[in-house]
Amino acid sequence: MEDDADLRRMFRHALTFAGFDVQEVGDGLAALRAIEADRPHGIVLDLGLPLVSGHTVLQDVAAQAHTRQIPVVVVTGQPGDHDGLEVACVLRKPVSPDELVIVVRRCLASGAPGMRS
Repeated sequence: MEDDADLRRMFRHALTFAGFDVQEVGDGLAALRAIEADRPHGIVLDLGLPLVSGHTVLQDVAAQAHTRQIPVVVVTGQPGDHDGLEVACVLRKPVSPDELVIVVRRCLASGAPGMRS
């Protein structure tokens, strides 16, 4: 879930090549709909999404019992943007495709909870 189309495409290619089944969206409203329609095994989330912010997406994921434990990897370019967030992992932009794959694999393999209650 990334609003920059080129970065989103790069993330999709890297994760798909690594064997992940990827669904991509470019705004927070589409993210909420996608999460509700097909509960993912993990979420890669930019906090600066249009329409509905990534922070709001996180709040919604945390509020729902059926999504609360989905591991969330936050990708952000804003300093301090992730302070106080209860997420599995945080990546600071710029993010290389290899770095993204390593962190997603680590978070999923560790059974890291998405949003802690």
